[in-house]
Order: sequence, then structure tokens, then C-alpha cells
Amino acid sequence: MRFAVLGVAVVAAGAFLGPAAFSGEPPAKFPAAEIHKPSPIPDRVVLTPTTTPATSQNVTWRAVADSGFAQAEILVAPRAFGDVKPPAGAVQNVSASSSTPVNTDLGYPSTYHTVGFSGLTPATRYSYRVGDGVNWSEWHDFTTAAASFQPFSFIYYGDAQNYIDSSVPRVFRQAFAERPQAKAFVHAGDLVNLAESEEEWGQWFQAAGWTDAQINNIATPGNHEYAGGSLSEFWRPQFPFPDNGPGDELLKQTVYYLDYQGVRFISLNSNAQGVPDLMAKQTAWLEGVLKNNPNKWTVVTFHHPVYSNTGTRNNPQVRAQWGSLIEKYGVDLVLQGHDHSYGRGNVKTARKSATVHNGTVYVVSVSGGKMYQLNGGVNWTDNGAEVTSDSENTQLYQLIDVDKDFIRYESRYATGEHHDGFVIRKNKKGERTVNDLRTPENSVGEQVTATPTTVPRKGDLEIAGYRFEPNEKVTISWRRSTLPADKDGEVYDKVRADELGRVLDTFELWSGVRAGTYQIVLRSETQRITTPTITVTDR
Repeated sequence: MRFAVLGVAVVAAGAFLGPAAFSGEPPAKFPAAEIHKPSPIPDRVVLTPTTTPATSQNVTWRAVADSGFAQAEILVAPRAFGDVKPPAGAVQNVSASSSTPVNTDLGYPSTYHTVGFSGLTPATRYSYRVGDGVNWSEWHDFTTAAASFQPFSFIYYGDAQNYIDSSVPRVFRQAFAERPQAKAFVHAGDLVNLAESEEEWGQWFQAAGWTDAQINNIATPGNHEYAGGSLSEFWRPQFPFPDNGPGDELLKQTVYYLDYQGVRFISLNSNAQGVPDLMAKQTAWLEGVLKNNPNKWTVVTFHHPVYSNTGTRNNPQVRAQWGSLIEKYGVDLVLQGHDHSYGRGNVKTARKSATVHNGTVYVVSVSGGKMYQLNGGVNWTDNGAEVTSDSENTQLYQLIDVDKDFIRYESRYATGEHHDGFVIRKNKKGERTVNDLRTPENSVGEQVTATPTTVPRKGDLEIAGYRFEPNEKVTISWRRSTLPADKDGEVYDKVRADELGRVLDTFELWSGVRAGTYQIVLRSETQRITTPTITVTDR
């Protein structure tokens, strides 16, 4: 009876909250001009890298402030602010090097200010704030790059572009939650849908929030960063990327490179693929940047894919001019967008086994809510490549961990679930294997090559097995094909995989091997893989 009384009370209370209680006009949408209107308080604070990231750092922000007053303060990060004041002389004040107003479509200018911090100490955490001397941002922290190689992580996003205010923030937040110590965000173009939309740029900065102020952004422009054939007026004021490209004003701060702790990052502008002169300049520049590269790892990003995922899209000039150089100089990762879907693959000739190849990895991804349907990989297969993983109607982010001898890559859905992944291993000779992340299903089966597959008794046989752990112990066994599938047969040898996880062996069949059909089994703690059937003949 008590529950019935409570139920009546709830209904009665609800009567006071019904429509009759709200007799005024329904709420109106709050104007974008009010949401995104600048003030003297800094917003859109973003780090962009320099060509000397161990000793310098650029920071850009938006605020209503005269150019003579825009400034930043920086110091080695203290253990506390507030009641704890920095020691005398610890805080350095730096004036803005540029202040650029952008006339927006919301009826007001947005002015972007940039400060370049220099003379910094490598691998050191700094605190900084930006403002006009009275109106300041909160204190943000960043860490300079190490002076030489050190392991680090970065996050790669495909197109945000649409539903930036509603669907993109959860992707950015989930990615950051999983790699909070990431050193860079790599954006493969189409950050927004309308190049000159103040509202959309405001939404893009809001989506990442304060993370942009402590992690460097590396971005390449997509076709939606262009309007009427011209680069967005927002691009260069917001993103003062290195000016070390081919030297053409139209490509300035869209084509650039920087070296970060053993990785060369390269941005190309694929929007120029229909302009022969601009493509030729980029291609010549790219070859020089790839040829004279002291780094072990190379990552290239541009918007339009070498191999397209969707519809009848095709980028033949990108493929012909850049694809050939990418393969020639052994680029490790090519990170792209544009197709609003996911695709990962490589050239077919690089395939070594069902789970391993030794070529460049090409990836297309999407972080925003606009989706296209896959086309079955026809643009890949028609041009000598293969798709090893794809997805449609999914928002994704990519976590990339760089170490001395390997790069680990994983693509995850907005929910944090695993979608795709691989490990690139490279030795001092520049030899490389790209290994799909191991699962119980792909760690067994016919994955060892044997040459030839028909061999006379006492003949020579060459085998190649892949995707072992470096230096892992591997047992090589020789089994008759009539044995049960789970039996390894007679042990022939015990070896160790090399630094790339390969077992490459050539041996002469011993006298005890009779004519018949066999398989060679390679077993380790991580996998059990076999050759196809080998036929041994009397001669």
C-alpha cells in the first residue's frame, strides 16, 4: 500500500511539471555568432610543431587583443601554481610574433596570435599561458622533444568534417584517454566541411578542447579546406606549420616536413593533383626529402588516397607521382582521408605470407559522422594493391606507438573496441616486415612458403616463415601428411627467429626421408604454422 501512495505522489508532482507549467515560447536555437564570438579571454589555443621541436615550440590562440599586447609567459613546469609563486626570473615573457585577423561569416573578425618559444631544453616539461598581460588563459603544459630518438606515441584521425559538434568530440576524447602522453595529433584533411565557416572552425577547436594546447597538431588540408580554389583564410593564421616546402606560395604551410624523435613527418597537398606545375614541384621536393632522410621511420600524410575505398574515386596523379616514390624510398606509413570509410592495404608484390608483407602501409580513415559505402576494393586491386582490412559506417581513431625497432599501429572504433592493427619491424639494413596483430585464429595454418614444393630425395628445400617474435625459439619439424593434423612429426632443427620475426632456412633433405607427401611445421610459443604439402620424389 505504501508503494501505491508513493506512486500517486509522483503523478501529482508530475502535474506541476506538465506543459501547462511552461506557457512561454519554446526555446530558440542559440545563435552561432554568440557561441563563437571572440573575447579578450584567449580560446582556440593550439600547439603546432617547428622544425626544431627539441628546442622550440609554436603556440597560436584567438583573442580580442591588440597586436602590441598579445603575449605569452613560459617557465619550466613547477609543482604548483596559485599560492606558490614562481621564483624571481623563472617566468619568461614572449611577445606574439604575428597577429592576423580573419573576417568571418558571422559578422566579426577573429584574430589569431602566434608566439614562438625558442631556446628551450630538450625533453623538458614547460608550463605556459597566453593573453594580453591582463586577460590570460589557464596554464597549459607541453614537453619538448628529446634531442635524439626516444619512443613516443601519436594519434591519427581521418576526416572530422561533419557533425563536428555532436559526433566528433567522443572520438577525440576516447583517443586521448587511451594515449594521454601522445606527442602529436595527425589530421589527414577535411577538418571542417566549409572552409570559411567560423562556426565549424569553432566546433573543431571545441571538439578537442584543451588537448590541442598541450599536444602538437600536424595537419594536411583536404578539399574542404578550400573554397573557390583558394585555401581557407583560417588555415595559416591558425596553423603556422613549417615553411620548408617547395617554395611556391600556393603550397606554403600545406607542404612541409619535420623530424620528431626518429620519425620524419611529411605533409603533401593532394588538392593540387589537377595542377601539373604544383604537382611537379611537390614531387621533386618529396624525392629530395625522402632521399636525404636521416631518420629510421617515415610517415607521409595527404588527403586524397593513393588507393580509393569508395565509389568510382580515383587519384591517378597522386598514385603515379607519389606512390612510386613512396615505394622506392620505403615510406612506412601513408595516412589519408577523403573516403569517409576505413581501408588498410599494400602493394600485392610485397606479400610474404597470409599475415605478413614487407611494403608500405596505406591507410584511409574517418573520425566524423559522414559515411560512404565501400566499393569492394576495386581501386586497390585494379592498381596492383590489396585491401587487408576495411570498414564502413564506423568512426575511428588510430593509436601509433613508435619504438626503436618497431611501430605498433591500432585502429579502434569510437567505443574503444579494436578494429585493425599491425606491427612494423625494421632492422639496421632497412629490411622490414609488416605483421598483422596476432589472434588465435591467425596464429595457425598454412603460412610457411616452401620452394620448391616438389623435391627429389636429398634435394634442397628453402622455407620462409614469418610473424614470430624477434629472437623467438622456433622448432622445425617434418611430418608426413598422413599424420593427424595436430601432430608435428619428427623434429628437424631448433632455431631462433631473426630480428624481424623471420625464419629463413635452406637445407638438404636427409637420407631418411622417403618418397611421399609431407609438411614442415614451425612451432613457437606464439604460433604453429605449416608449409603447403611438399611432394618428395625418388629422383
